[in-house]
Amino acid sequence: MSDFSSNPPLPATDCDVLIVGGGINGCGIARDLAGRGWRVVLCEKDDLASHTSSSSTKLIHGGLRYLEYYEFSLVRKALQEREVLLKSAPHIMWPLRFVMPHDPSMRPGWMIRIGLFMYDHLAKREVLPGSRGIDLRSHVAGAPLKPQFKRGFVYSDGWVDDARLVVLNAIDARARGAEVLTRTRCVHAQRDADGWTATLEAADGGIRVVRARAVVNAAGPWAESFLRGVAQSAKGEVLATRHLRLVKGSHIVVPRLFEHDHAYIFQNPDKRIIFAIPYQDEFTLIGTTDIELNGDDPGAARIAEEEIAYLCMQASRYFEKPIKPVDVVWTYSGVRPLLDDASGDPSAVTRDYMLESNTAAAPLLSVWGGKITTFRKLAEDAADEVGKMLGQSSAQRPPWTDGAFLAGGDLSAWIGAATRPDDDFERFVAAVQARYPWLDARLTRRLARAYGARVAELLGDAKVMADMGEAVAPGLHERELRFLQEQEWAISADDVLWRRSKLGLHYTAEERQQVADWLQARATNNLYMINGKR
Repeated sequence: MSDFSSNPPLPATDCDVLIVGGGINGCGIARDLAGRGWRVVLCEKDDLASHTSSSSTKLIHGGLRYLEYYEFSLVRKALQEREVLLKSAPHIMWPLRFVMPHDPSMRPGWMIRIGLFMYDHLAKREVLPGSRGIDLRSHVAGAPLKPQFKRGFVYSDGWVDDARLVVLNAIDARARGAEVLTRTRCVHAQRDADGWTATLEAADGGIRVVRARAVVNAAGPWAESFLRGVAQSAKGEVLATRHLRLVKGSHIVVPRLFEHDHAYIFQNPDKRIIFAIPYQDEFTLIGTTDIELNGDDPGAARIAEEEIAYLCMQASRYFEKPIKPVDVVWTYSGVRPLLDDASGDPSAVTRDYMLESNTAAAPLLSVWGGKITTFRKLAEDAADEVGKMLGQSSAQRPPWTDGAFLAGGDLSAWIGAATRPDDDFERFVAAVQARYPWLDARLTRRLARAYGARVAELLGDAKVMADMGEAVAPGLHERELRFLQEQEWAISADDVLWRRSKLGLHYTAEERQQVADWLQARATNNLYMINGKR
């Protein structure tokens, strides 16, 4: 811990629940608890979604491959959540059709048909169409594939901007009374019979003491180390009773490999699968790998050359045009914190979550595992459990997020009654363009995607392009950067270019530096904001 003699601690904060971790689980739980009237403080040592939650394959899916591991409960739970999520934020999530070319050497056709039948019927569908067989010789998805692939199957899942999903949950949590502290590390948490006393250290060295009735450990890959080092009990008991298995998943991005809007799921000889997904209009996203981490810092996970070669080789088994490592324009890696179930194969480790309650003294809830598709249900279950530990049943403080919109997701003021999420978004884009005809069509669509109905907050009383301020980089103006600083906790260029957006993919190194310089010039104000002093 730093010497804080020049930074006296802020007055202590009292709350019902302190949440440690600003990924999708932490922010989802903060939103749910705050919506039930609990006083919530969330702290995150880095930016929101800095690690696992911005490094997914960006799918809202049931997990077709988990059927082979008999994870029927997990698949059903995830399938039930798909349409709940798609309807809650149609600007950052939308339906996506997946094509599986049939390779008889991998799995027989009858097995795939049975799996897809189960996938179609394990949960109710209102928006997503069912699966069917296709002739790749005539279907548009067959064009970029090798001619040996003549048959295939198509089914539905969804796509999500994962990092923005986290931010929208945090925005909604804040709107409902939660305090969200980014760049703020929990350096010590002392437990006694009546509550927790936590010491939080901000990026500028400022200290805050939080007294909480309960703590939620949603630290993701750091959940086990939080219990073994940061959290302390007056009685000295061991708080960590579980072991995490840290599995690195890496992705590559290459220039666009196909023109249509379907994604691909490819079966590999090692019995794994990879996806090839349309990405940011001009690119294709390919992933993922499963590499076990042993003793490495989860925050330092980076793709290895062997992983790049693996993804290129497996995708090249299907695409007519070979993909080479030199084609890769961007990579990212995330660490999945999976609950260790003694499985030998990292791909076989369950992606389901477990909530562990400890009431030996002040309540402690630890979140183990999970996947982005089931975050809302996980948060609902966690809020139920925290309420119970604090003496309030879910009947007294009932669940509310099923059917609720995320920030910017309610488009009714722009388009009237909702129909299908994807159709609703297209109507919304047209409405935004009609209200702000001076906006370039490409910029209109990007802003509509990023902010949904909150685009009115961003654009405010702007009437001409000059009202957006200087263009710091192509299509990115001062007005939007200030909005991201003031409303979305953005501090650095990475926050803006790789998490709040993916504009970094579209910019040159010089343009990325221009954004960094603009933000750096305002770094003092940024740190002032994150310490909760505004």
